[in-house]
Amino acid sequence: MAVKIRLERCGCRNRPFYRIIAADSKSPRDGKLLQVLGFYDPLAGKEDNKKVRLKFDSVKYWLSVGAQPSDPVRNILFQAGLLSPPPMVVMGHKSGPRKTGPIDPMTGDA
Repeated sequence: MAVKIRLERCGCRNRPFYRIIAADSKSPRDGKLLQVLGFYDPLAGKEDNKKVRLKFDSVKYWLSVGAQPSDPVRNILFQAGLLSPPPMVVMGHKSGPRKTGPIDPMTGDA
């Protein structure tokens, strides 16, 4: 059984509140869950300590067992210090290397 760590939406309309849960990857967003790992309130203030609350030992256990966090949860866990930063991808230019010489204003060529 593949386990995902993801967000489960709670709260009412226009007032979202999310639980961070461990669930089977095939279950729906608000379906059956294995364990509640914490919560995330996107509407709380930046200085408010109730924006994110995690059960660190449970999160570490599920990560050690092989649970895969979703992208939003990965960002939350990175900010909490439980995950290493995501790998940096070096993007090349579509048209090859850039020309660094001066541009002729009449023709637009380098």
